[in-house]
Amino acid sequence: MSSLLKKTLTSEPFLALLYRFIRAYGATFRLEVKNEKPWMDYLQQGGNVLICTWHQQFFAAIRYFKTYEQYTPPLMISKSMDGSIIAGVARRTGWNPVLGSSSRGGAEALKGMIDSFRLSRLAGHVVDGPRGPAGKIKAGVIRLAHAADAVIVPFYTDADRAWFFNSWDNFLLPKPFSRVTLTYGDMIRFNPTTDPDEFEGQRARLEGIMTPGLKGKLAAL
Repeated sequence: MSSLLKKTLTSEPFLALLYRFIRAYGATFRLEVKNEKPWMDYLQQGGNVLICTWHQQFFAAIRYFKTYEQYTPPLMISKSMDGSIIAGVARRTGWNPVLGSSSRGGAEALKGMIDSFRLSRLAGHVVDGPRGPAGKIKAGVIRLAHAADAVIVPFYTDADRAWFFNSWDNFLLPKPFSRVTLTYGDMIRFNPTTDPDEFEGQRARLEGIMTPGLKGKLAAL
């Protein structure tokens, strides 16, 4: 990809246009949101909430997640061209991108996430991003929940009509005017631990809870 094209795709005019397109596209969905109230009540009572999803499923939530902009929730996004584009959309949605990932700038990004999360009390995390492997939850989500004394709330996207990309995550894109459901799981709390086996057990437990929510080809994992 040429440097000119990269510069164009990450420019403010392009990102503004892309954001408006995503908003318009999302407005066509017949959207239903399930089980949001329990964790919202917890948040409004002073608790900290970490919303988590699979990379496969975040697109359908972008328009709806504008409703959380009063909290300016942090969201870890990779230091890449794709990440720059996603970060531009996230900012316009009212979220606070923290650049870094497990493969690049992870420690610094995790610290930034923790600092921002303690102020906002609401954060988002893509558990297998930015490059997978699909269906494998990375350790950062557990470390983040421990550090911020937060409950983890999984969320899942489903659509009655959707395209699935031939990508590492079998990315889910609901078709226009499809019926889309955003479902929040129950709140999960993991006690902080310094024991490696207990920590791995928490990660594996979350993976076991969230894996049935995968769609398309990944549903068989």
